[in-house]
Amino acid sequence: MAVSSAAGAPFEHAAPLAIGRTRVWGVPPRPSRLCPGKMALEEQCSAPPQWRAISVTHVEFPEGDLTGQLLAYISLLPIAVFVGFVTLIMFKRELHTISFFGGLLLNEGVNWVLKHILREPRPCAGAHTTTHTEYGMPSNHSQLIWFFVVYFFLFLYLRMHQTNNARCVDLLWRHILSIMLLGMAMSVSYSRVYLLYHTWSQVFYGAVAGSTIAIIWFFFTQEVLTPLFPKIAAWPISEYFLVRDTSLIPNILWFEYTVTRSEARNRQRKLGTKLQ
Repeated sequence: MAVSSAAGAPFEHAAPLAIGRTRVWGVPPRPSRLCPGKMALEEQCSAPPQWRAISVTHVEFPEGDLTGQLLAYISLLPIAVFVGFVTLIMFKRELHTISFFGGLLLNEGVNWVLKHILREPRPCAGAHTTTHTEYGMPSNHSQLIWFFVVYFFLFLYLRMHQTNNARCVDLLWRHILSIMLLGMAMSVSYSRVYLLYHTWSQVFYGAVAGSTIAIIWFFFTQEVLTPLFPKIAAWPISEYFLVRDTSLIPNILWFEYTVTRSEARNRQRKLGTKLQ
């Protein structure tokens, strides 16, 4: 049954009014004593500014297109690469990893310069409202992912080959990992074209630029920086931040495993001696 006012008008469509945490129907609101800045807040909301999103991960895809949605997630892999590098550097603090990441940042800088020199627009202008720049040549995603993949190829087959025995199992997992990385790079490149962020030429030249910079940076690291790593690791600031050089260790995973297991056994033995 609807509640009526003195004039007989029903309140069944009346809007609830909030007073503190109690919702009262039909009672006029009283000024809140708990929010002295409420009037100022209402004045700000009456003329809101133009808001701008941090659109690093804001990738658009056609509504209802499952393939486009999957490719939109795939196109975020370069961001995952960046996050992975930062995490690895924070926990490992290894000089070659830092150099690898430095090359990745250099590659990003070259891409920015090329885009502002060439100034080639993206396809379907206005299709996306969340792009950082209006220029699309070369593709940033394509250049970054191909730098990462090509550098990783060279690391697997040249650097690791020099410091580790090329056994069948080692070669097998290298080949499998290489195929996975190649598929990842091709998927990211294709996603940028499918989602209308870039043309095929922009993606292609991005891949060429990233691959070229990766080759140059790998051999620069190998021939110029690697001989300096022992000296850099001996710097006081490097020792303070626990920066290390593992270039001469063939299999760092096996090395860390054996050292950790040996140290754990020694500590367990000492602990057992104290308890006795």
